[in-house]
Amino acid sequence: MQPIRVGIVGVGTVAREQHIPSILANPAYVFAAASSPNSQAAGVPNFPSMQEMLSQVKDLDAVAICTPPQAHYEAAKLALQSGKHVLLEKPPCTSIAQLSHLVALAATEKLSLYQTWHSQHAPGVALVLQLLRSRRLNCVRVTWKEDVRLWHPGQTWMWQAGGFGVLDPGINALSILTRLIDEPILPESSTLFIPENCETPIAANVSMRCESGAIIEVELDLRHVGVQTWDIEFNTNAGPIKLSAGGSELRVDDVSVLQAFANLRNEYASIYARFADLVRAQRSEVDARPMQLVADIFLLSKRVTVAPYLGAAP
Repeated sequence: MQPIRVGIVGVGTVAREQHIPSILANPAYVFAAASSPNSQAAGVPNFPSMQEMLSQVKDLDAVAICTPPQAHYEAAKLALQSGKHVLLEKPPCTSIAQLSHLVALAATEKLSLYQTWHSQHAPGVALVLQLLRSRRLNCVRVTWKEDVRLWHPGQTWMWQAGGFGVLDPGINALSILTRLIDEPILPESSTLFIPENCETPIAANVSMRCESGAIIEVELDLRHVGVQTWDIEFNTNAGPIKLSAGGSELRVDDVSVLQAFANLRNEYASIYARFADLVRAQRSEVDARPMQLVADIFLLSKRVTVAPYLGAAP
């Protein structure tokens, strides 16, 4: 079959380090074009706007949207209306209504919409999914703490309305939960810690409950220094399960069964392999549950003002 000609929308760090190498490494694709107002990709035609890319590169089959989430909806809508399949970075949009409309639009246009959650592709996640099929879940603890200055330097969009703040990395943990827990997850309370100069939280504490009664406690913090921590601990009737390093390390019953050998490149390689399958089959795949959890967390939140975050200034 002919390779899928794909254009990148938004040439930032994630696009350069993950999307573009994954496209180039997969023979199912041709990297055909890029659009970004301030950056360029090597080896392809570059355009300052997505509209110009679509109008001048007539044979594009798909676009990968890698902009900040505030721009996702309009970009994805334009791509679908232009007859292009869409791979959408996380978080998908800034509202549930926007995501729902994109799903409906893709179905109407008979195009593939793939909402990606890269952490669902971490190697430990599939192993835990198998384990939980034969174990009863008692409770879960999520500890997602990182130094925002290391991982998101200069990304001022995170601190503006629609930028999610700590829920931008935190939604990675939530996406793992929705992949592993096949029952309703119901947020019950949340406390958001919002710097006085920001519109989004820098930390959050959340309590949720599964429909079966298992409690899920979530602690998120972007002010963390020292060892970066992305852990999910599952207490089950047959012993503990612990995912670490964002899902690339796994301990079962206090015994290491998977050590970190994968990085984000492996996760994005898996994403692009899946997208190729969806495009060939003209199918969409959208897991809206992580976004729904974020929306509920904001709806339920008690908000606490904390010291300003200096990195939020443009």
